[in-house]
Parts: sequence; C-alpha cells; structure tokens
Amino acid sequence: MEGKVMRQDRNSKAFDFVNAILLILFLIVIIVPLWNVVVSSFASGQALAKGDFVFLPSEWSLENYRAVFRDETVLQAFLVSVAVTLIGVVFHVFFCAMVAYPMSKPYLFGRKVYSAMGIITMFFSGGMIPTYLLIKQLGLLNNFWVYIIPGMLSYYDAIIIMNFFRSVPSSLEESAMIDGAGFWRVFLQIYLPLSKPALATIALFHGVDQWNDFMTAKLYITDKNLYTLQMKLYEIIVRSQTEGMQKIGTVVHRSTTKGVQLATIVITTVPILVMYPLLQKYFIGGMMVGAIKE
Repeated sequence: MEGKVMRQDRNSKAFDFVNAILLILFLIVIIVPLWNVVVSSFASGQALAKGDFVFLPSEWSLENYRAVFRDETVLQAFLVSVAVTLIGVVFHVFFCAMVAYPMSKPYLFGRKVYSAMGIITMFFSGGMIPTYLLIKQLGLLNNFWVYIIPGMLSYYDAIIIMNFFRSVPSSLEESAMIDGAGFWRVFLQIYLPLSKPALATIALFHGVDQWNDFMTAKLYITDKNLYTLQMKLYEIIVRSQTEGMQKIGTVVHRSTTKGVQLATIVITTVPILVMYPLLQKYFIGGMMVGAIKE
C-alpha cells in the first residue's frame, strides 16, 4: 500500500514537472513576440532598418510615437473610440440581456421560432452591399450611431446570458412577483445584479470587438471628425508609407513605416490590456457558465 502511494506521488510530481515545462514553453512563445513588438516600437529607424530580431534595440528612440502623435486629430480619434466602446458596450450588454430574459423562460409563446431566427443570424448575414444599402436607408452614413446600433444584439452573447439566467432560482422571481414586482423590476433588480459574471464577460468580448473595429469606419464614415483610433492610425500608416517611398535614397529618416506600425499596435493594445485584469474575476465565472448549453 505504501509502495503504491509512493509510486502515485512520483507520477504526480513527474506530471507536474512536465506540465510546468510545457506551460513555460507556451509562455515563452507568447511573451517573446510581444516583447519584440514593444521594444521594437521604441527602436530608432536605423536600428529597425537592420532587419534583425530585436530583443533589446541598439538605439532607443521615441520618434515612432512622435510620428503617430504628431497628428493632432489622434486625440480626437482616441476620444471617439472610447465613446464608441463605452456606449456600445452598455447598449449591447443591456439589449442582449433584455432579449435573453424572456428567452430563458420555457413558457414564452413562440420561443422556438424566436430561437430559430436568432440561430440563423449566427450563421448567415445579408452581405456587405445589402448591409451598406440598409445603413444608407437608415441615414446612418457619417453618423456616430452607425458604430452602436448594428452591434446592439448578438444572439451568441444572448445565449451565454440566457444560460446564466436559467441558473437563477425561479423561486426568487416568484417571491418578487407575489410582493407586487413586475417583469421589468424583476429583470432590473434581481436578474441583472445576480448576473455580473456573465455580463462582464459579454462586456469584455464586445468591448474588445468595438475597440478593434476598423471596417465600420472604413465602409460607412468619410467625415474625419468621426474617425475612430483604428481608422486614424490606418491613415497615419498609409501616409508614413507614402512619405517613406518619397525619402528612399535621399535621407535616412528617424522613423520607419515598420516602426510606426509597431507603435500603433502598442497604442491600440494597451487600453485592452489595462481593462482585462479589472474584469478577469468575472470573466472566468462567465466563461464557465457559457460553456454549459441546455
């Protein structure tokens, strides 16, 4: 018996050792490219021009970031992106939860039909041109709300919230209704406060989506005052490529196209990296609930 316990103990230690090695290798695969992007964004144009892998640049420089922030409209685009992300997340989470609440009730009339309609939208869309014509008919071209309204509902996200709502004891709702509460009060004061993990998970998913959204501005916005940060940085990259082509063979410029691109990657990634730790504790719980489908 003692020998069996010792053998199990050795097997367990060997498993932990192999697991730790694999996780360290996996961590290195993730961290090294990320480190390379960050330090390369602080490298001078001459250091980047060598084309070698940069673990620590031979010459540090902030010129890549100066090239990005030299455009005064970058701050305005940043504020537009923040507004799009915050307003879009609030509307998206609330609207998905509002759809998920009745859909989580087995007694909802026509529930299977609504469910089938929602699932169809997960696999099929109208396509780019019909969607553009619809956006135009709705008067959303060059309109701030084009960032918000088309993304208000995702049936995939509604399913995750729906599964969480089903885990709330029905006796809570029945008790509230006996005390005179209506559906809206039950939804706002019982279901939403109890569903923070699911709502935070959806908020993180949609927040990342909204922050990184580039195609909406590319397709529907021509007014530069409504450009998001992604669209503005795309414009800066295109401009830096044009200027770089004009300077070839004349001068060695301090910032390169690659350096500007790396700086834009860092600028657009940092806000999401800052937000993630704040939502992580809810994110894990929400993912576990979303993994269970009934």
